[in-house]
Amino acid sequence: MNETVPVALESADIMKVLELLPHRYPFLLVDKIRDIAGDESCVGIKNVTINEPQFMGHFPGRPVMPGVMIIEGMAQTAGAICVASKLGTARPKVVYFMTIDGVKFRKPVVPGDVVEYHMTKLKQRGNMWWYHGDAKVDGKVVAEADLSAMLVLE
Repeated sequence: MNETVPVALESADIMKVLELLPHRYPFLLVDKIRDIAGDESCVGIKNVTINEPQFMGHFPGRPVMPGVMIIEGMAQTAGAICVASKLGTARPKVVYFMTIDGVKFRKPVVPGDVVEYHMTKLKQRGNMWWYHGDAKVDGKVVAEADLSAMLVLE
């Protein structure tokens, strides 16, 4: 008999995200993380609001979230679940964003959008993780990328 045990999906509210990541406003780009399946996958949530500082200059009269900030939000989401997977063992001192490949921007993200960072682990070796991310708004992909992170352990 080959039964699979269902995985209990977890979530991280903003307080847990702040515990897992060193980033703070205005550079914290994930508000919560849901559907966490260990370090295998998760969905990060970013509520995009007009009062964020980047919209003062990007672009006046037509605010658009900078693409690099969408990618950084993906990296923060993946980094948070990497750190969470190490809790109870050696606490990571820092997480470094190492590589980014295959980036595509499909649609602008504007204030009022809720961005979902769908992150899926591609592989992990030692203290390195590789993820594929799809950023979605209203179920439509607005950006995608493959990225890697390295944890420096204490």
